[in-house]
Amino acid sequence: MTFPGRLKKPGWKMLGGIFLVAVIMAAAWGVRTAARQMAFFRVRSVEIRGVRYLQPNEVLSRLKVDTLMSLWDDLEPLRERVRHHPQVTGVTITRRLPGTLVVTIEENQPVALIQGATGLVPYDSLGHVLPIDPARTNLDLPIVATSDPVLLKLVGAIRYAVPRVFSRIEEVRRSGRDEIVLTLSRSGAQSPRAVGDTAAPHGGTMKVRIPLGLSVERLADIFPVENDLARRQVHVGELDLRYRDQVIARLQ
Repeated sequence: MTFPGRLKKPGWKMLGGIFLVAVIMAAAWGVRTAARQMAFFRVRSVEIRGVRYLQPNEVLSRLKVDTLMSLWDDLEPLRERVRHHPQVTGVTITRRLPGTLVVTIEENQPVALIQGATGLVPYDSLGHVLPIDPARTNLDLPIVATSDPVLLKLVGAIRYAVPRVFSRIEEVRRSGRDEIVLTLSRSGAQSPRAVGDTAAPHGGTMKVRIPLGLSVERLADIFPVENDLARRQVHVGELDLRYRDQVIARLQ
């Protein structure tokens, strides 16, 4: 068989493909290595996106980018430095030519405030204390009585699944082993919740009593009951969801 004929066999074609890929990779590696030495690709700016509670200067401090860094340097060490910040759950870093790093942060969201020795402290749904200063940041969050992981997980689930309820929660506490009481601002009322407030003014709230383990989606059942009572101009003091498929209203 002639040499050109051998090249048409599948095995030779596969070897040729592998060789071509190796040549392209080697060329790309050579180009990137050369680019790293060029002053044109030095990092001249860092753009930070996605931060709400985390201060951009904290991200910059973690990155430790200096004026000699090339845009084509390995970005993984930078990602690791930022990822270990307790306020960060995810981070991606991309390049924008000729000299900008774009850092996109996914923050760990606070769900509640708990009274500590020096004041109110923000927590996430997993029971972690977050490095957010409530005095410098407007944290419109419910007050949770203790760092009970069950209560914090519940509040986090409500925030995700029923934000209309979460926005009205003033306080969350246990009532016995198997019951939880939510204090909600009344529908349509202006919520006064702010750092340092533990409850709304007199007459501005109502209680919602739920059993431990209740599906948070069921909290949406309170809305039609509230609407019906409002049409009848009846003021409710407490809504009870402890009974299957029922919402019991206790009137004021």
